[in-house]
Amino acid sequence: MPGVGPVTALTLLATLPELGHPSRHQIAALVGVAPLNRDSGTMRGKRTVWGGRAPVRAVLYIAALVGLKHNPVLRAFYERLRAAGKPFKVAATACMRKLLTILNAMLHQNRRWDPQHA
Repeated sequence: MPGVGPVTALTLLATLPELGHPSRHQIAALVGVAPLNRDSGTMRGKRTVWGGRAPVRAVLYIAALVGLKHNPVLRAFYERLRAAGKPFKVAATACMRKLLTILNAMLHQNRRWDPQHA
């Protein structure tokens, strides 16, 4: 997959052995790229990402930045979010999550990268 090199692949396989088994929501929460709420009673807080496995998040961030330049699926997703007015960090984090869910689905279905299926 464009944007995922040997360092990213080895880090994901070594520090995230569950990859390919949980659902997209579970894997995003496990890594710490799922938006979590901070609500209490009638107060509605901002959705933020936190927790999870920091080494995986760091590698995914770099892979997402590379993917924004070389992966047409991630680039189109990022440009759509930026056109909707999302800040850079929010759009980049969303791309990290999309990259992770695509990789999770690829391993689950035992498929190679194909932009038509992403």
